Amino acid sequence: MSIRHLRNALLGAAVAATVAGCATTTSSTGRKQYVGAVSQQQLDQLGAQAFDQTKAQKPLTQDGRQSAYVRCVVDAIGAQLPEGQRRAWEEAVFVDKNPNAFALPGGKVGVYTGLFDVAKTQDQLAAVIGHEIGHVIERHHDERITRAYGAQAALTVAGVLAGSRYGDGAAQSVSQGGGVLLQTTFLLPGTRVQESEADIVGQRLMAQAGFDPRQAVDLWKNMIAATNGARPPEWLSTHPDPQSRIGELQKRADQLMPTYEQARDAGRKPRCG
Repeated sequence: MSIRHLRNALLGAAVAATVAGCATTTSSTGRKQYVGAVSQQQLDQLGAQAFDQTKAQKPLTQDGRQSAYVRCVVDAIGAQLPEGQRRAWEEAVFVDKNPNAFALPGGKVGVYTGLFDVAKTQDQLAAVIGHEIGHVIERHHDERITRAYGAQAALTVAGVLAGSRYGDGAAQSVSQGGGVLLQTTFLLPGTRVQESEADIVGQRLMAQAGFDPRQAVDLWKNMIAATNGARPPEWLSTHPDPQSRIGELQKRADQLMPTYEQARDAGRKPRCG
C-alpha cells in the first residue's frame, strides 16, 4: 500500500470512529434524530458556559417582578416535563429591547425584556418558554452539534487530502469553502424542522401546565405586528411562512383544548402575572 493510500485509509478510519460514537434516536414527535457526538454532561457544561457568558455580557434586570414572573412560568412548564427530564431550571431576565428568549442544556432559560412587549400575557410568555424548553428536551442542541461534528470531520479529511496533493493553500480553501457550505446548506434545513418540532412540543407543554394553547397564535400575530414585516428575531427566523405557522398553531390549539381543560380541572391554574 502506498503512503497516499495509507493516509487515506487512516483518515477514513478516523471519520468512521467519530460516526460510530453517535446513535440514532426518535424524538417525541416520531422524528428520527442523529445524536451522541458529545455526552449529556458535556452538553450541560456547554449550556452553563454559554449562559454564564451571556450574563457577563448583558445586564440583568433589577426588576424583581420580571424575574418572579419568568420564574413562575418556567416552573409551571418544567413541572410538566417527562419523568427523567425534570430538573431545577435557572432563569435570567436580560435588559435588551429585542423580543428574544432561549433555553440551553443544563437547565438554563434566558428572556430578554423586549419580549414582554410582544408576549402580553402569561400564556403568551408560556408559548415562548415552552418552545425554547422544547428545543432542550428534544435534544436539538445535541442533534445540531452531532451533525456539525460529522460534517466538520469530513471537511477535515477533505482538507488534509487536498493539502497532501495540492499544497496547504488548497487545504485552506477546502476548509473555508466547506465551512460556508456547512452553514448555508447542511445545517439550515434541519434547523427549520427543529423549530417546527419545538412549536409542537412547546404548545403541548403549555396546555399541560394550564396555559391557554390558543395564546400561541396571538403571540405570533403580535410578533408580526411588532416587526412590521421586517426580519423577525433570531429565535423565529427559520420558521416557515408566518401565515402557515399561524394555521398550524391554531389547528393544534383546537386539538389541545381538552388537555388544557383537564389541566385546569386538576388545579393547574398558573397565576404568574
